[in-house]
Amino acid sequence: MLMLTYYVELAFRSLRRSPGLTALMVLAIGFGVAASMTTYAVFRAVSGNPLPEKSAQLFTPQIDNLGPQSGKAKRDLPDALTYTDAMALMHAHQATRQTAIYPVGYTMVPSDVTRLPFGVSGYAAYADFFPMFKVSFRYGGGWGDAEDAQRANVIVISSQLNQKLFGGGNSVGRMLNLDGHDYRVFGVLGNWNPQPRFYDVNNGNGFAEAPQFFLPFTRAVDLQTDTIGGNNCPGPPPPGWVGWLQSPCVWVSFWAELPDAAAAQRYRQFLTGYANEQQRSGRFNWPANVRLHDMAQWLDHEHVVPPETKVSLLVAISFLMVCLVNTIGLLLAKIMRRAGEIGVRRALGASRGEIYRQFLVEAAMVGIAGGVLGLALTALGVICVGLVFAPDIARLASVNPSLVGLTLLLAVATTVAAAFYPAWRAAHVQPAWQLKCN
Repeated sequence: MLMLTYYVELAFRSLRRSPGLTALMVLAIGFGVAASMTTYAVFRAVSGNPLPEKSAQLFTPQIDNLGPQSGKAKRDLPDALTYTDAMALMHAHQATRQTAIYPVGYTMVPSDVTRLPFGVSGYAAYADFFPMFKVSFRYGGGWGDAEDAQRANVIVISSQLNQKLFGGGNSVGRMLNLDGHDYRVFGVLGNWNPQPRFYDVNNGNGFAEAPQFFLPFTRAVDLQTDTIGGNNCPGPPPPGWVGWLQSPCVWVSFWAELPDAAAAQRYRQFLTGYANEQQRSGRFNWPANVRLHDMAQWLDHEHVVPPETKVSLLVAISFLMVCLVNTIGLLLAKIMRRAGEIGVRRALGASRGEIYRQFLVEAAMVGIAGGVLGLALTALGVICVGLVFAPDIARLASVNPSLVGLTLLLAVATTVAAAFYPAWRAAHVQPAWQLKCN
């Protein structure tokens, strides 16, 4: 501890003797670290696991309902299901839990006649949606299978919508009106909006604001509610609601909870068997072509992480490397200017290890100063990140304790690593030659 204090004192003296070089090194480290950590904050936000405790148990299927005549490669299966296929999977009950999902939009009619109606968006889903995805509630909870079967007029609303309509109080049991139909509030969501929104990335809603409500899938279909998401048809959609439900148009997302690898394998076999059955019935005229993705595979398949975040991160890391190379040069110039001093210390008995430690401590102090500067610049960068990235992505970046710690650690670690070569050169200064020349 005494030696460390001595090395710190030597470092302070050295840094004060060359304020210009010291400032340049601190700036290089600060800007390099800030650029890296700002882009890393964005990349971490968009590439994180939205449900780490269950992601390996959640699966979404793909079924080729178009065949080779679609002109698509085998890997380009539809990223949603037809209503026919989704209902067949629901009725088969081959998973521990399962839900069909599609996005819907309505007009909210406030009970207060002095307020104007306003648009709201949410999802039609089945009761299993809530336990499958570990949805948190502030009041009440999700509806049950009975409400699905009865096509009940029940609804789960977000805390934001609850605040807007009911002042944030417990609104369970109260009524609200969507498009002229009354719904009974069954539950109010807590702070639940997984990012990315894995269950609807195929509709481009991976980083959208939290949905405002959920209602039974069966109720939405009973009301002939169109999707506000993707609706991909091989040709013009057939006229009429029934015609659309029976058409080959894909618009329904589907998720199944499978507890282990054996269950996932059985479900794959079930999907293949189902596709073979459709072929035998004459609906499909091609061999079974199905896939089953877990959550991580699905997010990768849908390219959820924007490519610009990856490119920006690589550019920022490259910039940090350039800053470190400059820091190595500055440290080397600073150290070699002190060759005479180093020679005297070596002649007085200082070992090479002590010279190493002296200059590595000095580099660490530069790294700490650069880290503090980098932290301030990172906070500024996170505030201004919306100038580079889309707003729905930029708002996810934040400065939290882990980012603070990582920023300081990166600054110190990279600076000390950059100092190894200059410290090696300092430790190999020949004291006899330096004493003779000076």
